[in-house]
Amino acid sequence: MTTTTVEPEVAHHKLVNPVPSATIRFCGDSGDGMQITGDQFTSTSALLGNDVATFPDYPAEIRAPRGTLAGVSGFQVHFSSEDIFTPGDTLDALVVMNPAALKTNLRDLRKGGILICNSDNFQKSDLDLAGYDVNPLDSQVLEDQYQLFKVQMTKITREALKDTGLGNKEVDRCKNFFALGLVYWLYGRDMEATLRFLRDKFATKPEIVAANTKALQAGWNYGETTDAFASSYKVEPAQLPPGKYKNIMGNTAMAWGLMTAAKLSGKDLFLGSYPITPASDILHELSKFKNYGVRTFQAEDEIAAVCSAIGAAYGGSMGITTSSGPGIALKGEGIGLAIMLELPLLVINIQRGGPSTGLPTKTEQADLLQAMFGRNGECPCAIIAPQSPGDCFDMAFEAVRIATQFMVPTFLLSDGYIANGAEPWAIPDVKKLPLIKIEHPTMPNGTDSDKVHENGTGEKGKFLPYKRNAMLVRPWAVPGTAGLEHRIGGIEKQDVTGNVNYDPANHEHMVWTRAQKVANIAQTIPDLAIEGEVDGELLVIGWGGTYG
Repeated sequence: MTTTTVEPEVAHHKLVNPVPSATIRFCGDSGDGMQITGDQFTSTSALLGNDVATFPDYPAEIRAPRGTLAGVSGFQVHFSSEDIFTPGDTLDALVVMNPAALKTNLRDLRKGGILICNSDNFQKSDLDLAGYDVNPLDSQVLEDQYQLFKVQMTKITREALKDTGLGNKEVDRCKNFFALGLVYWLYGRDMEATLRFLRDKFATKPEIVAANTKALQAGWNYGETTDAFASSYKVEPAQLPPGKYKNIMGNTAMAWGLMTAAKLSGKDLFLGSYPITPASDILHELSKFKNYGVRTFQAEDEIAAVCSAIGAAYGGSMGITTSSGPGIALKGEGIGLAIMLELPLLVINIQRGGPSTGLPTKTEQADLLQAMFGRNGECPCAIIAPQSPGDCFDMAFEAVRIATQFMVPTFLLSDGYIANGAEPWAIPDVKKLPLIKIEHPTMPNGTDSDKVHENGTGEKGKFLPYKRNAMLVRPWAVPGTAGLEHRIGGIEKQDVTGNVNYDPANHEHMVWTRAQKVANIAQTIPDLAIEGEVDGELLVIGWGGTYG
């Protein structure tokens, strides 16, 4: 394979404006490569030392009708020389590949912001699909309100790639890299990381490497040589704390946190999952590590998924199930069973817009009450939520600790924005992470003082599955351990013995005991941190992705 080396054209000494941060969005059809374009810009900015936050946005349909409003895919990235916590509220620059992308995204571009349009795709047929009666690029309104740049991306890309031997269809697939090259020039980004990405990804297709490389360079050269762009911008690196960083997405960080917690607790990890947007990437990521004590099971439905995880927890493994709102509704009875059994089940809900099928690819933080009360009876469990993509690692680790230390199903509430978003993540030193100590009983725990029968006889030599410690946590006995034979199930149990019991007084006692055990978790977590003044007339409490 031949390697193509490119060098930017000689600089024309255009003005470079320093800015502390910028928010840009690439948008076009779902087949225009906007996700990979945004991802490459993000990776490059992270490598250059910027703090970054991203917000991918794509259609619910696998391939919506081309050129329609429903088919628009976008990727937003906020990069800064300072700490940032969100992907940005308004856009400084918007790159649109067709009229539909313009119509659905223009409202987010600030007045005076940069608007770059692929003017080749603003033909009558394109305008009709987007619902435009006239070409908006011919309107003075856009010229007056924004810095409008009409760029013939398709034409210039074809011209740059005319000697590659590729047809127009293949060449047109490269125009997203033309757009990327142009924006790289606009914000002073180095192209080497993307060139390396192309060489690695298409190692067996040198013609694709060469074509996208030329398109990327053509975009850069256009910005450098055209009179339309009189200046560019520069965002200095952020002063991040010392450490080794990786640009990481929320679902990936969560999977890594789960594996780390399983390793440091000495447990095998079992994931029982049914594919659903936006949770499926956790299943995909964990399935890569089957040689590291990870077992993944793609079940036939949500109920089978949660029940398989419960079975794994009963067998002594770390049982985990993943889903989103509609799937959590189907898992409800199984989660209630795990609460009755008092097993360390971890339930991960990557929230999306609802109700019902709702908005599969759009984020929403609306399932808190479902996690708290979405089961029959008095059914308390632990609930925690990450605040950012990188925080998913820490919260996954913490969720495993809580679930195993308190023998309680634990919800981990993320959302589509956090799951698919990315940020620089300081890779932790595993040696400095706390061990999660788990002790499985090996001998019966009954004594003469355990008098649970009316005749007052003791239980010496017997295993009592619901005999609790000071924190009201029952023992986690692994089936097959000699002398620890016992039964658990969905019917209410007698405290201490685990025998089936229908007595109202015992039921009330068990309800309060399970609730108090969950309340005891608060004794093991730090106090909440207050941002700003400690005294004031108004207190705002946020959770999860609202941070920042």
